[in-house]
Amino acid sequence: MSAVNDTQTEFAVLLLTGIPGHEDAHLWISIPFSFMYTISIVGNAVIMFFIKTDPSLHEPMYIFLSMLALTDLGVSIATVPTILGVFLFNSREISFNVCLAQLFFIHSLSFIESSVLLSMAFDRFIAICNPLRYASILTLPRIGKMGLVFVVRGVVVAFPLPLLLKWYRYCRANVLSHCYCLNQDVMKLACSDITVSSIYGLFLAISTFGLDSLLIFLSYVKIFKTVLSIASRKESLRALNTCVSHLCAVLLYYTPMFGLSVLHRFGNSSFHLLQILLGYVYLLVPPLMNPIIYSVKSTHLRARIMRAFVK
Repeated sequence: MSAVNDTQTEFAVLLLTGIPGHEDAHLWISIPFSFMYTISIVGNAVIMFFIKTDPSLHEPMYIFLSMLALTDLGVSIATVPTILGVFLFNSREISFNVCLAQLFFIHSLSFIESSVLLSMAFDRFIAICNPLRYASILTLPRIGKMGLVFVVRGVVVAFPLPLLLKWYRYCRANVLSHCYCLNQDVMKLACSDITVSSIYGLFLAISTFGLDSLLIFLSYVKIFKTVLSIASRKESLRALNTCVSHLCAVLLYYTPMFGLSVLHRFGNSSFHLLQILLGYVYLLVPPLMNPIIYSVKSTHLRARIMRAFVK
């Protein structure tokens, strides 16, 4: 395959990678992947449908949940063509421009999801620490503006990533580490000076994921202090129970994401398989598990879904 040259970077073809050493089993691996994608897409679409159509679910917590479901749905749609294409049809080739478009959507949706998780932590913080002002602070117009800010933030901060990659000269082997395109992965193929991209990527990681996770942590520190000050043990457990779903979503999202970022920047060849597996966990598990967790833990949402199936 041709590598990227100085003047025709748009004609380059990159090669995606499944699981090295297990190419014979790719067809069998595609079965659970297809199953996971089906559950992710259907589950998030069902949650969005019920929240939209049921007026009793038009509350801040469920509106933020619908934003999370929409973001997870976008991540699944952005990655399913290349991942299943590799495992089902051994379709490894991807044009350079399509790769840049995919990494833009993956990274922008990741930034948006991080913002949504932060807003859900803020929702729990207000509900537990200042319940009397909950309805006046989290009004529907204000939540709509927050959602717009999340989208603008994700698009603006991710937009320079493909532009910077477009300017580089590529002369190394055009084989990526995953079945999809990431900024760190494509950047390693360049033989130009990638200092600007590296610094900007590190700045983004700290100013978005790092800041969001820190604010989420501080929110829960305050929440736990408030809950521990409640005299009734039953009320304390009841308050904490409303945070379990969000805590699971935060752990499912940030743990593999931080692990993948560290391995891409500081890992060596001995961690290559772990890097690949974390990449699949990062993109497949949160969209799969979030609708399941919230459907089980949210009483009102679970009741609405069960009423629909009973009918």
